[in-house]
Amino acid sequence: QVQLVESGGGLVQAGGSLRLSCAASGRPFSMYAMGWFRQAPGKEREFVAAISRSGGTTYPADSVRGRFTISRDNAKNTVYLQMNSLNPEDTAVYYCAAGSVAYASTVSTHPGGYAYWGQGTQVTVSS
Repeated sequence: QVQLVESGGGLVQAGGSLRLSCAASGRPFSMYAMGWFRQAPGKEREFVAAISRSGGTTYPADSVRGRFTISRDNAKNTVYLQMNSLNPEDTAVYYCAAGSVAYASTVSTHPGGYAYWGQGTQVTVSS
């Protein structure tokens, strides 16, 4: 069992930046690949970025490539999402997720690849 708690959301103007954090507890953090997803009102949950167990492989969605960066600190049991050049289309509840994977370099872009989810943190970007 893994517990995930997101933080760092808030209200920011277009063009601004935010850094989301997701603190994990329970089973060893380094066992899990991690992902960030988001869900805007009336829309399906959308993949944002993923990172492998080791941190050596990252994969951002096309919609955030070049603006968002995922990273992790296994010593602190925390995964981060640095979000730059935010625009109103980034407004959503952001969720972190943890999934068991067979290989240290594996990442998953699908929600089904993740067994554990946080409660989410709201990000609102004003124009």
